[in-house]
Amino acid sequence: MTAQHHDAWRQSRWRSELRRKLLAWFTSHAREMPWRSDPTPYRVWVSEIMLQQTQVATVLPYYERWMKSFPSVAHLADADEAELMRHWEGLGYYRRVRSMHAAAKKIVQDHGGIFPLNYEDVLALPGVGRYTAGAVLSISTDAKLPVLEGNTQRVYSRWIGLRDSPTEKEANKLLWELAEKILPRRGSGQLNQAAMELGSLVCLPRNPDCDSCPVRGHCRTNELGLQDLIPGKIKRIQYEDRTEFALILMNRKQGVDRYLARPLPDGGRWAGLWDFPRCTEPATESVDAAAAWLSEQLDTVVAPGPQLKTIRHAVTKYRISLHIHQVSLAAGQRFVPKHHDSLWRWVTLDELENLPMSVTGRKIVKLLTL
Repeated sequence: MTAQHHDAWRQSRWRSELRRKLLAWFTSHAREMPWRSDPTPYRVWVSEIMLQQTQVATVLPYYERWMKSFPSVAHLADADEAELMRHWEGLGYYRRVRSMHAAAKKIVQDHGGIFPLNYEDVLALPGVGRYTAGAVLSISTDAKLPVLEGNTQRVYSRWIGLRDSPTEKEANKLLWELAEKILPRRGSGQLNQAAMELGSLVCLPRNPDCDSCPVRGHCRTNELGLQDLIPGKIKRIQYEDRTEFALILMNRKQGVDRYLARPLPDGGRWAGLWDFPRCTEPATESVDAAAAWLSEQLDTVVAPGPQLKTIRHAVTKYRISLHIHQVSLAAGQRFVPKHHDSLWRWVTLDELENLPMSVTGRKIVKLLTL
């Protein structure tokens, strides 16, 4: 089924006038961004990966720290993964940083450490799709490549009055065609950034500031007053409630408190980040069951203890109530990590400060320092 829309955008005059007005607005309204002042492919790539599902204000301090520590592809490729994860801590979606690390190694191996400028080569990098490849090359080299992401999906849908969800197959295909058609012969990077900026500052998901929009005269949605209906609704995540337990097992030796923790294994949630024992088994509804789980993990006997706090947070499709409990080894029991084929370690809170952790893991450290 063909997506229903207003097709004035197929006229070259419509596109030419829109480009002129949008670029003029961007010239005077563009925010200062560190990657815009020096838009090398590497710098733009880092910014685009960080900005995926993350607000600009959140990204800025992370980006500045990242560039000081890893100013080039070679620095990134040579970095230790734990160090990368520590720099990324708090941004979430940790698969992004692991993909960046793998991509940097591929660039060193296949391209001598020079970020590739060929579209197919960029698209072949781990973690890079059509949008990211187009954004990196158009912004850094002015390649004539379209960009379609959350902001531009909304902007373009409103321009042409597209009522379908922008993620539906036919609608998405149409939006990519529009994104490509509106590009000028020169200045594609500026045009793409202008459209994204318009979506960030003016054409907001709720209560768009249409009076301030430089291209409102080209917007079918504004003409019809359908801002609340366009773009069509994207299917929302149906969250499931889950109960999890973080178990704080302490060992005092020579007056120093050490806590049981480990780096999480590959293939699971937060792989590579350090965490306290965390029982995520779906059927676990009590601290007694969680302590039994840890007893099995450590091949010893763990006794449940008092609750310290409950933290509520969300991960992917789950709304999680994380109950934090002190636990202890039962009388006569001991656990020596080096005697076990495992990643468990006794670590101090000071040591954990320098290790990468999830947001909730870091909150537990803060709780234990009070």
